[in-house]
This record gives sequence, C-alpha cells and structure tokens, in this order.
Amino acid sequence: MAAASAARESRHAIRALLRAHLAAASRFGHLTRHCSVCHRLLALAIELEREEDESPTGP
Repeated sequence: MAAASAARESRHAIRALLRAHLAAASRFGHLTRHCSVCHRLLALAIELEREEDESPTGP
C-alpha cells in the first residue's frame, strides 16, 4: 500500500512539474513536440504508471 501511495505522489509531482514548465514556456512560443523537458516528464509519468500497473495488489 505504501508503494502505491509513493507512486501516486511521484506521478502527481511529475504532472505538477509538467504543468509548471508549460505555464512558464507558453509565452515563448513553446512547442511541446520539440521540447526535451516535456518528453522526459511524460516518459517519467508513463514509467510510473507501468510500475504501478505491474505491482501486485492484495494482502
């Protein structure tokens, strides 16, 4: 249960970082598909989701 909570908190933090990055970059003609920071944050979020899906659930 603690692992799921940690994964959820990490995913929340990554999404918050992505939102903050996009908000800061939006006034500079930011192109998400060309941004290495956006790609890395998205990859981290996907990796955390896969880890959470693969983790066993139950007692």
